[in-house]
Amino acid sequence: MVDEAARDIRRERRRGRTGEAGSESSRRPDYRSLKNPFLPQPVFSEDQVVAIHDTALRVLEELGIKVLLPQARAAYASAGALVDEDSQMVRIGRDIVAAALTSAPKSITTRAGDRSRDIALELGTMTFLAGCGAPNVTDLEHGRRPGTLAAFEDFIRLVQHFDVLHMLGPCIEPQDVDNRFRHYAVNRAQLTLSDKVPFVFARGTPQVEDGFAMIRLARGLSEDEFLSGAHCYTVINTNSPRQLDIPMAQGIIDFARAGQVSIITPFCLAGAMAPITVAGALTLQHAEALAGLALAQIVRPGAPVVYGSFSSNVDMKSGAPAFGTPEHVKATLGAGQLARFTGLPWRSGGGSAANISDAQAAHETQFALWGSVLAGATVCIHAAGWLEGGLSVSFEKLITDIEALQTIAELCVATPGDEAAIGFEAIAEVQPGGHFFSAGHTMARYRTAFYEPLVADWSNFGNWTQAGSRTATERATGIWKRLLADFRPPASAAAMSGVLDEFIARRTEEGGAAPVS
Repeated sequence: MVDEAARDIRRERRRGRTGEAGSESSRRPDYRSLKNPFLPQPVFSEDQVVAIHDTALRVLEELGIKVLLPQARAAYASAGALVDEDSQMVRIGRDIVAAALTSAPKSITTRAGDRSRDIALELGTMTFLAGCGAPNVTDLEHGRRPGTLAAFEDFIRLVQHFDVLHMLGPCIEPQDVDNRFRHYAVNRAQLTLSDKVPFVFARGTPQVEDGFAMIRLARGLSEDEFLSGAHCYTVINTNSPRQLDIPMAQGIIDFARAGQVSIITPFCLAGAMAPITVAGALTLQHAEALAGLALAQIVRPGAPVVYGSFSSNVDMKSGAPAFGTPEHVKATLGAGQLARFTGLPWRSGGGSAANISDAQAAHETQFALWGSVLAGATVCIHAAGWLEGGLSVSFEKLITDIEALQTIAELCVATPGDEAAIGFEAIAEVQPGGHFFSAGHTMARYRTAFYEPLVADWSNFGNWTQAGSRTATERATGIWKRLLADFRPPASAAAMSGVLDEFIARRTEEGGAAPVS
């Protein structure tokens, strides 16, 4: 039987808790800088990886990529690419790609407002981001609705709270703000509510320059100081198959010139925008990513770029995208092999096609997450909260997915195996048939020995029923609402609101900046 010592342990572990899962405990793990402890898992042989790479180079040389921005076509031409202005097709020689892979940095330090939150982007590190880019937001109490600035700000508050989410992102589109001024509101929220690395939209040079100016103001940087380090990032998506549009090409150029990070990510859905095989989809993805990387290096050799991968399959009955599938995992593993072949830091994608935060959503998200972890992804975007293949982000799912991310982060922590941890004396202390609850070895360690769950409920059925029989999603509602009620922004970030508001007021009076398409 469990004796009084065991009951004391249980009582003390619950002290300071509010009765809501996710309350503070005495355990203080460090999730800010993660090293992947797992050996990367292959899906292709080394010869097959070389064949995919060589075929991607052949695609760029023989077939080419359509580039809609004249400035980008001119840049490619200056490096020796063959450009047909009538068709806007650009054929990129493998020598151009080889030079780009040589000059692209293999390690990138991204600088946060709080330097303890700086992120090293390189093979072997692991960085997680919440779901990004959704037009809608959803929660258990208010249902699914268009994204608003208020909801965006709440997501930034939650991302700031959890150290296992390492960089900020455009969780949802604040559709209640005119798109000429939306980037001001988004940047202000990031820079006044958080001290993590911010995201800047690549929607035309005027909006990009506004974003850079706001970061310089918020961080107290001169223009030279800003240009000498990476202080923000963007995501560049090609239009598969084989097209680079105007705002994305301009974004590559703008971020390369400023020395800021571009995560260049084709979005290849096998069977729809890419060949139906995993190898074929990755060949197209690899070609498009290399084309974008080459443009960045032509503009500024040494520009910080991240190789991007977000390939999955579609439902061939409906054409709808699917995530967390076996093909999604295989594509991620293969992308990891291609990224390691280049030596560059790389980005993967998580996510789910489920419509609500349910068992399907958890299953798909965690398989996608494990695919990224076992592939050795440097950055995993859409790791928490993403639903409907990116059409919505859920407050509750953000919380339940954090549980999975913190579990992965715990696996990054070294497991002691010294004499004290092995515990011969503890084994000798407890007689056959006894228990270890009151052993000295246990009493010295129980406060911080185990991970304490954020949202999981370990109570027995009787206690769970008596407490209201709440599901994990229902418990998550209480957690995110409590975290928002208790949120206090970093003082250094909040102090920048005045100077940013002055900038926004001036730019708004000047008419703002419309996105480029």
